[in-house]
Amino acid sequence: MSDTHIHIEHVHKVFKTAERDVVALQDIQLDIPRGQFVCLLGPSGCGKSTLLNAIAGFAPPTSGRIIADGKTVQAPGPERGMVFQEYALFPWMTVEENVAFGLEIKGMAKADIRATVGRLLHMLSLQDFRHRYPKDLSGGMRQRVAIARVLALDSPIMLMDEPFGALDALTRRNLQDELLRIWAELKKTIIFVTHSIEEAIYLADRIVVMTYRPGTVKRDSIVALPRPRDPADPEFNALKRELGMLVMEEQQRHHNDELRMAAVD
Repeated sequence: MSDTHIHIEHVHKVFKTAERDVVALQDIQLDIPRGQFVCLLGPSGCGKSTLLNAIAGFAPPTSGRIIADGKTVQAPGPERGMVFQEYALFPWMTVEENVAFGLEIKGMAKADIRATVGRLLHMLSLQDFRHRYPKDLSGGMRQRVAIARVLALDSPIMLMDEPFGALDALTRRNLQDELLRIWAELKKTIIFVTHSIEEAIYLADRIVVMTYRPGTVKRDSIVALPRPRDPADPEFNALKRELGMLVMEEQQRHHNDELRMAAVD
């Protein structure tokens, strides 16, 4: 993992409103090696999703630049697959059809589409649900389909915006384990947004803690714990307390900012 897969250089993002300019990101600088699993961690309002959307090409930075897979990011591209918290599935399509959709748009041969879809449905334990519609699936199963659809495009970079945030604890842990298995097998570069400290430690090679607005890098840490990781392990809990203090500082800044704004109003 010596080569840089994603280069983020002096990235600023400003949102203009009728009342004022809001600085969402300020001077973000990160180099992410190929194959690394990175979690962006922090409270609401710290710019995690804004940074992810900038990397995805949905909301380019106001200044600075992002290079992903050797190309300057100016718009969404096939080298960057995105998994959202909302499942974003087509409700009129079956599981099989949802996973195949992007491949059909690319013009892949039908036999290759069948082979790719079959392999991914098996990988994510969806083969028995291939003819079901999203409305007939649990939240966890829908997210499996969303992940399979991104994997079908074979993007070397996966961007994930709190994809397990709406799931119950057991389903969430099962999908975390599935994601780690897929990541180990396919060697994707993953940037994963979460506000859960435990989830970040459980998943990531590296955790980037962001400050409350304007979003900057507060701490950039390698997670040295061996896998598989046990949340009951003393080292796991020591890191959880350490990161918890950093996040709490930013939550307090958020709270103080809200009090200040309420006083002005």
